[in-house]
Amino acid sequence: MANSKEKNTDFWVRDLLKEADLDLEPQGSSVKEIAEALKTASKRGTGNAGYPEFVGVVKDYIIVIEDKKDIEKHEKRKNEVLSLEVDAVTDYAMNGALFYAQHLAKNTAFKKIIAFGISGSEKRHKISPIYVDDTEYYRELPEVESFISFNEENIEEYYIREILKEDTDKEKETKEIKKDAEKLHEDLRNYGNLKDIDKPLVVSGILLALNESEHKNFSIDSLNGDKLKTDGQKIYEAIESNLKRVKVAPDVKRDKILSQFSIIRDTTILNEINPTLCKTPLRYYTDFLYEHIYKCIKYTYSAEDYLGRFYGEFMSYSGGDGQTLGIILTPKHITELFCDLVDIKSNDIVLDPCCGTAGFLIAAMHNMFKQIAIKKGLRTKREIESDPDIMNIRKEQLHGFELQSYMFTIATTNMILRGDGKSNLANVDFLAQEADKIQLKGATVGMMNPPYSQGSKKNPNLYEICFTEHLLDSLSEGARCAVIVPQSSMTGKTTEEQNVKENILKHHTLEGVITLNKDTFYGVGVMPCIAIFTAHQPHNADKICKFINFEDDGWKVFPHLGLLETESAKDKKQHLLDVWFNRVSADTSFCVESTVEASDEWLHSFYYFNDEAPLDSAFERAVADYLSFEFSMIMQGRQYLFEGERDKNAKS
Repeated sequence: MANSKEKNTDFWVRDLLKEADLDLEPQGSSVKEIAEALKTASKRGTGNAGYPEFVGVVKDYIIVIEDKKDIEKHEKRKNEVLSLEVDAVTDYAMNGALFYAQHLAKNTAFKKIIAFGISGSEKRHKISPIYVDDTEYYRELPEVESFISFNEENIEEYYIREILKEDTDKEKETKEIKKDAEKLHEDLRNYGNLKDIDKPLVVSGILLALNESEHKNFSIDSLNGDKLKTDGQKIYEAIESNLKRVKVAPDVKRDKILSQFSIIRDTTILNEINPTLCKTPLRYYTDFLYEHIYKCIKYTYSAEDYLGRFYGEFMSYSGGDGQTLGIILTPKHITELFCDLVDIKSNDIVLDPCCGTAGFLIAAMHNMFKQIAIKKGLRTKREIESDPDIMNIRKEQLHGFELQSYMFTIATTNMILRGDGKSNLANVDFLAQEADKIQLKGATVGMMNPPYSQGSKKNPNLYEICFTEHLLDSLSEGARCAVIVPQSSMTGKTTEEQNVKENILKHHTLEGVITLNKDTFYGVGVMPCIAIFTAHQPHNADKICKFINFEDDGWKVFPHLGLLETESAKDKKQHLLDVWFNRVSADTSFCVESTVEASDEWLHSFYYFNDEAPLDSAFERAVADYLSFEFSMIMQGRQYLFEGERDKNAKS
C-alpha cells in the first residue's frame, strides 16, 4: 500500500484531472479491453496483473499515468533513452508510464497512447508526457503543468500540433489573415492612394454597407462605376442606413461616425473605373472584404477580434507598426485572459475607457453570452440573439470611451458587426470625465490598455498609473479591475507616479501583478504586465498580494508570422489561473506572495528570491565539479590555489 506522501501525490494528480474534466480510473479500468490487457501488465515481467495510478480513454486515445512522490524518481536513462529494466520501470515515473503505454499498445486495439510520468508534489513537480503508438518507438513531449490539453475538447488539437507537427485550422486561418492583410494593404495603396489613417475607415465603412445587404438595402452588384450615382455614394448611403437600423444614437453621435466615412463618397480615384481592375477600387475592395473578412466576422461567435486583427495586420505593413495611429491592439489571448482573471459574470457591467477597436468589450461580451447560453441551454443563433439577458448585455452592460475619432468609428463598427444593437461607446477624453459621473454607470468590471509613453513632467496626468487611478475611481465599490501597462509604471520611477501609487493604496486594493511575455506586443518594444485591483476598498497593510512571473506563456515569435500560440499555451494559462485563484500552489520562481508598500516595485522580480533547497543530485554534481576542477589545477601545477583553504580547515 502506498505511504501517505505517495497518496498525497495521487490526490493532487486526481485534482488536476478533475479540473481538466478528465475522467480517468485509478488502479484499473472498466473498459474491458484495457482491463484484460492490465491482467498481464506486471512491471516485474511476471505475467501477473499490473495497474498504473490512472488510466482512461479520451476519444480514440488511451491516457495512462504513473506517479512517484519523490522528484528524484522521475526518470532513469540508459544511453540517453528511458530504461525498461525492471528496477527502472518499478521505481521511476516516466519509465513506468512508458512500460504501461507500450504494453497497452501491444495488447489492445488502441494505437494512440499518451502516457504521463509525474513526480513530486503540488508545489514542486514534473509532468512529462510520452506518445506511444504501435511502432517500437516512443516520443517524449514537452513538460506540462496541467491536463487541460488532453481533455475531449483539446486533445485533437494537441495531437495535430505537438505530435503530427502540422498546422491546426486555427493556425492556417492566421496565416490566411496575414496573407489577406498584406494583399489588401498593397491594393489600398496601389489602387486608392490612401493615407494610413484612412485605410481602416474604408475597410470598416464597406463592412457596415455589407451589413446592410442582409436587409436588401445594398447590393455588391450595384457597384457598377456609375458616374451619376457613384459607388462611393451607394456605400455611404448604405452606411447611413445601417447606423439608423442599429439605432446608433443620439443623432450627433451617428453624424460624427458618418462624417468619418465621407472619404468613401468624396475620393475621386476610389469611384473611377480602374483600367487594370476593370471596376472601381471600391467595388474591388468590397468583393475582397466580403469573401475574406465579412463572412468570418458575421458568422462567428468566438471572442476573436477579426476586424481588429485584420486592421492590425495590414497596418503593420505601413512602414511601421501603426503606433503613430494609436493602433496598438491588445492581443486576443490577453483580452480573454482578462475575463478569466476578473472572473467575469453574465450580470457584470464592463467599462473600457481606452477601448481602441473594442477588443476587451468583445471578449467580455462573448464570455457573458457563453455563460448564459450554457445556463439556459441556448443552442441556435436565433435563440441566442433573442434571449432577453443577452439583449440586455448588448444594450446596457458594455461601455467604452475612445478619444480618437477614427478609432471610435472602428470600435463602433466592430461592435455593430458583432450584433451590439445599441453600442454604449463615447468619443470622449476619458481623463477629462469626472469619476463620480462615470461611477453612475455602475461598472463592476474595469479593463484597460491605456496609451503608453505619453506621460512626462509637463503632462504627469498621462502616466499609465494615472489612467489606472482614474479608472479605479470611476468604478463601483468592490469592482474588479485589470489593466495592462508597461512594467515601468509599477516601479514608480517619478515622484508623481510614486504619489499616485500611494493614493491608490489609500483608496483601492492591489490584488497582484503578472509579468508578461516581452513579445506580447510584438514589434512595439514594450515590457508589459497585468495589474489587478479591487476598487474603493482601501489596501490593508496585512494584505497578501500575488506577484507572478508569466513571461513563459506559451506564445512565441515565428519568422514571417509574428507572435503565435504554441501547444503549451493552454496548459500554461491554466496553471496561471490555478495559482491566481489558489487552486494550486507554486514555487517562488513563478509566484511570490507578499505584503506591499507604495514604494515597492510592484513586480515579481522585486519580491523574488530563490528559497528552494538544492536537490541531492545538484549537490553531488557541484561537489564532483569542484573535485574535477581541483584535480585539473593540481595536474597543471597550480595546487597553491588551495593551500590557504587547507590551512584554514586545519586550524578549525
